Amino acid sequence: MQIFKKFIVAILVLSMFSACKTEPKTTTVSAQKKQVKFKLGVASYSLRKFGLDTTLNFTKQLGVDYIAFKSFHLKLDANDAEIAETVAKTNNAGLDLYAGGVIYMKTKAEVDQAFEYARKAGMDMIVGVPNHELLSYVEEKVKEYDIKLAIHNHGPGDKLYPSAESAYVLIKDMDSRMGLCIDIGHTTRIGRSPSDDVKSYFDRIFDIHIKDVTEATHDGTTCEIGHGVINFTTFLTDLVDLGYDGVLALEFEKDGDDPFAGMAESMGYVKGILSTF
Repeated sequence: MQIFKKFIVAILVLSMFSACKTEPKTTTVSAQKKQVKFKLGVASYSLRKFGLDTTLNFTKQLGVDYIAFKSFHLKLDANDAEIAETVAKTNNAGLDLYAGGVIYMKTKAEVDQAFEYARKAGMDMIVGVPNHELLSYVEEKVKEYDIKLAIHNHGPGDKLYPSAESAYVLIKDMDSRMGLCIDIGHTTRIGRSPSDDVKSYFDRIFDIHIKDVTEATHDGTTCEIGHGVINFTTFLTDLVDLGYDGVLALEFEKDGDDPFAGMAESMGYVKGILSTF
């Protein structure tokens, strides 16, 4: 375990130096005197092949404080005792369980389940994909529970919410707690600019899933941050300029059986850029 920890530290340090060397410094000038308000976290889908203890321990080793659980780590139908035990473990690990998701909602019963699940776990937000016809019902639940909904876009091939815009146009006149979780990888894959979309829909951006992708096309796949086509210096600078104060959650879809090195490199790369601000 000690060797594993040293490996992770080494990856993070190397990634920080790599980020500082490979990203053009001129793009960070406007952000250097600005405060970084956002937090770093992990979407636990990244560790979908691993149990709760490994997920919590590794997330903490990445040096982040926030986690959003996919149902692999807290079942949607978990009973009260199971939820309480999982939340206690998360708190003891020094992590803030700020959200759950992605949660799909195709019926009113699934909406009800999602909000009860989030309430019992003390989550502030549901990262979800509700069917269009359920949005008004979801809005009622948002008001009742005072828990935010952040609709997640899934790029080309997603018939419900391929882009942040496709969700925004449906919820922009709803309760202000109805918002978006923009996945910048899927945004890039559909040929849109993550920075432009965050700027355009900023009033409803509650959460951001970060990843890099190999191509800005349907066929683009997740890769280590810094290896793909997304300019993270530009994107992070724009978030600082906008004053974004939510979570940037790493959602690493690559290497499901062994994601540790890729996640460490990705988080190190992001931290390396932030260290130059």
